[in-house]
Amino acid sequence: MTLPKINPLKTKSWGDLKNHFDEIKSYTISYFFDNDSDRFESFSIKFGDLLVDYSKNRINDKTLEIFEKLAEEIKLDNAIESYFGGEKINETERRAVLHTAVRSQSDETLILDGIDIIEKIKTERERVFKFTNEVISGDYLGFSGKKISTIVNVGIGGSDLGPKMVTEALKFYKNHLNIKFISNIDGDHIHSLLEVLDPETTLFIIVSKSFKTQETLTNGETIKKWFIKKTNTDAISKHFVAISNNLDKTKDFGISSDKTFPVNDWVGGRFSLWSSAGITIALAIGQDNFQELLGGAQEIDYHFKTAKFRDNIPKVLALIGIWYTNFWNAETEAIVPYTEYLRSLPAYLQQSVMESNGKSINREGEKINYQTSPIIWGASGTNSQHAFFQHIHQGTKLIPVDFIGFKNSLFKNTEHQKKLLANLIGQVDALMKGKNKDEVEKELKSKKMNKDEIKFLTPYKVFEGNKPSNTMIFEKITPKNIGRLIAIYEHKIFVQGIVWNIFSFDQWGVELGKELADKILQKDNLKSSSSLESYLFS
Repeated sequence: MTLPKINPLKTKSWGDLKNHFDEIKSYTISYFFDNDSDRFESFSIKFGDLLVDYSKNRINDKTLEIFEKLAEEIKLDNAIESYFGGEKINETERRAVLHTAVRSQSDETLILDGIDIIEKIKTERERVFKFTNEVISGDYLGFSGKKISTIVNVGIGGSDLGPKMVTEALKFYKNHLNIKFISNIDGDHIHSLLEVLDPETTLFIIVSKSFKTQETLTNGETIKKWFIKKTNTDAISKHFVAISNNLDKTKDFGISSDKTFPVNDWVGGRFSLWSSAGITIALAIGQDNFQELLGGAQEIDYHFKTAKFRDNIPKVLALIGIWYTNFWNAETEAIVPYTEYLRSLPAYLQQSVMESNGKSINREGEKINYQTSPIIWGASGTNSQHAFFQHIHQGTKLIPVDFIGFKNSLFKNTEHQKKLLANLIGQVDALMKGKNKDEVEKELKSKKMNKDEIKFLTPYKVFEGNKPSNTMIFEKITPKNIGRLIAIYEHKIFVQGIVWNIFSFDQWGVELGKELADKILQKDNLKSSSSLESYLFS
C-alpha cells in the first residue's frame, strides 16, 4: 500500500473551506467567545494532565466539521494505518517511517521485510542501556583508568538538534555527567571546546548513519588528532562511540564494534532521538528517565491512532495550521515555550517541520500550486515579549503562535512561576482581545492628557487583536511530558504532509549544497577562478 495521492484543492471539502472562509473572515475571535459561553470547554482537549486550548483561533464548529470531512476525503486514517504499519511511505527512498516503533515499550510485534523489528529494537536498546549504565555508574573507565565525566555529542541536523533540545529540556533530571555538543563545521568552535576538555575523562559520541557526513566526520577527525596528540596513545576505542550503520568506516576510524550502535534506515535523522542516536540523552538522564520519555511519546502515538477527530490533538492542530497557511495566507508560525529549558525547541522544530514539509512537488511528481510548510521560528517567553512580540501584535503579518507552559515550577518557586504564567496568559489574551480606540482614549484621558496629545497617540496605542494562538499547558516538565510534546508535533507534521499531498520524510533539498561544496573542495584551480571561490580561497 502506498499513500493516497489526492490533490487537496480538488476535494469538495477544500472548496467548502474556501466558501466558509468567506463567511467567517470578518468575525473576530472575541465575537466567537461573546456568542458561545462554553467556547473554551468546546474548543479545548484534555489528555491526562495536559490541556490543549485551541479556542483562540478564527474557527467555529462548522470549521471543525469541514476539517474532519477533509481528513476523510484525503484518506488520513488509511495513511495513519500505513504509517504505523510499516508500509514504505517514504516512497522516494523506498523506506518505511517507523520512529514510532523505536519508542515502543510494548510486547506487540511489527513485521517488516519478514523480521519482527520490535525484538530487534529491544535488543539494541538493551545494548545502549548496558553501556550508558556502565558510564554513569563509573564502572566504565578511560584509557588511563579514570572515570568518564564529560560526554561530547558530535553530529549535525537531527543527530544534534534532537539530543541537544531534550537534554536541555530535562536538565533538572540530569546526572553528574557534563554534556557538550559539536555540530557546526566551524573550526573556531571545535577548537575552543577542545581547549577545555580533559581527554582522559571525555567520551565522544560520533553520530552519522553513513559515517560519511562531511561536518560530523571532519569534526570527528579533528577530535581524533587532538586526542592522539594530547594522550600520546591511540586508545580511540576507549573514548569514541559511533552511532552508525557503516561498520567498515567506524572500524577504520578506530571505533570497535562493541561501541558502535546502529540506526535503522526507517528512522529519519530528524526523528532519531528515540533510537540509539539518543544515547547522549540516555547518558545525561539515565535509563529510567529515558524510558519515561519514550513512554510519553508512545502515549501520544496511541492517542493519535485512536482518538476521535475533535479530541485528537495532532489532527486538530495540523488542520488549524493548514487553515492559516492556505486560507489566511500566514507565512510563519511562532513557537513560544514559557520555560528556558525549552529554548532550543523552536530550532528543533524548524528542522522537523521545514525539512519534512518544505516541499513543492506532490506525491505524483507534479509541481504544487499551493503553499506547504510555514516558516517555523520562536524563542522562550518572556524574552520573546521583549523581542518580536511587537511585530506579532502590531505588525503587518498574521503570525499564529503556539504557547507552551507548565503549571508547576521544578524548583517550586511559586512567585516566579505565577509571574511567568501571568505573562503567558496576558499575551494570549492581548493577542485575542487587543485594545480598541475607545479603550485607548479612555486610558489616555485618565492620565490627564489634552485632546491634541490623545489624538496624536491614539493610533499608535491601538491593538487590533484577533491574533490566533494555541496553548498547551502541562503539569510540569518531566521526561514523559517532553516525550508527549515532541510526539504531538511529529504527528502534526505527518497530518499536514498527507493533506498537502507531499512526501514528508525525504530531504532531497539538503543534498545539492553539500554536493557542490564537495566539488569546490576538489578543485585545483580555485585561485585562477574569477568567482567568489577565488576571493575566499586565495
